[in-house]
Amino acid sequence: ERGRRIVECGMDVAAGSAICRGDKNYIGNAYMSLPIAITVEGANIMTRSFQIIGQGLTRCHPHMSDLLRALQLPPSQEKEAVQTFVKQFHKIVGHGVSNFFYSVTRGIGATMSTTFRSKKAYKSGNDLLSHHEKQLLRLSANFALTADLCFTLGGRLKFEELLMGRLADALGAIYLGYATLHHYQRRQGIQGLEALTEHAMLRLEREAQDALYAASENFPGPLGTVASTVMKMGCFPLGGFTRPYAEPGDDLTKEVSRLLTTPSEIRDMFQEGIYSAPEGTTHQMTDLIRALPICVEADRVATSIRREKREPTSEETDLIAKADALRDALIQVDVFEHATAEEAQPGYVRPALLGTEERFAKMDKIVFREAA
Repeated sequence: ERGRRIVECGMDVAAGSAICRGDKNYIGNAYMSLPIAITVEGANIMTRSFQIIGQGLTRCHPHMSDLLRALQLPPSQEKEAVQTFVKQFHKIVGHGVSNFFYSVTRGIGATMSTTFRSKKAYKSGNDLLSHHEKQLLRLSANFALTADLCFTLGGRLKFEELLMGRLADALGAIYLGYATLHHYQRRQGIQGLEALTEHAMLRLEREAQDALYAASENFPGPLGTVASTVMKMGCFPLGGFTRPYAEPGDDLTKEVSRLLTTPSEIRDMFQEGIYSAPEGTTHQMTDLIRALPICVEADRVATSIRREKREPTSEETDLIAKADALRDALIQVDVFEHATAEEAQPGYVRPALLGTEERFAKMDKIVFREAA
């Protein structure tokens, strides 16, 4: 789903070249293949609102599967079944109590560290990892408590698509948060990666927090009011104060934007694995990558000329002209004289127009408007 949104934004950026099929269209095929992810890979509303939580909640609980197996034992093993059921039930209750405890303590601790954290603290890689690991541990405890409360719904859970959708959103954000930190730990040392990681983590933490809060506000079922109260006490014990996560600030967003739109080690990282055509070969993606440093440098020179109110040197004139030529070539869209090979043949008439001239002649009409 996130990939779909990224490609849709890419379509906005590519504009006309993204809707005209041809060699210059580097994103159209990705856009058209998105439904494959919906139907084949499960990136659809049913997966979000049913399968992830509805099917995964029981299977992933450390004690629920054993309790259900005890209920399925034959009458000849009734004594063993009762003992197993009672044992697992006590474990489930204990698990829920411990989740409540962790949710409260980690929630308060994570809130304090977030509230008093400097906006520039992310520049230290080790502090970045330590801080966000604590936030993910807190959100994981919040999610675990909420999952335990879902058992109050019984079989009705699978009909509460809105609740399951919100919990799936929270789980997805937590999972991607751990994946982001894992990626940062592996690639640590790339200049600018701290800012990018911080931006991503702030967004994911806010998404998980909002999803859990919405679930607590709308917890369904006969015991919904009780479950909602317990969830708020466990996940947000101090009310709004313990919902500290906010969207990234404008300064951080601008920094990430600068890293992605100018030559940087971050761009080099994202360009790894992208096909690069040989010199002299027309390839839209390769041409875009190679043109960026030239255009950025030309913009810098043009700005300097305007600021200093002087005439450009011959080298500067050549650089600006080269950048303008590259821009003009890159913004062009594919143009075809004919849509198909048949249309290029002499005397070709579109099927929809076959016989039109003869019919008009029989009707003694000159233009279509008169025929109509």
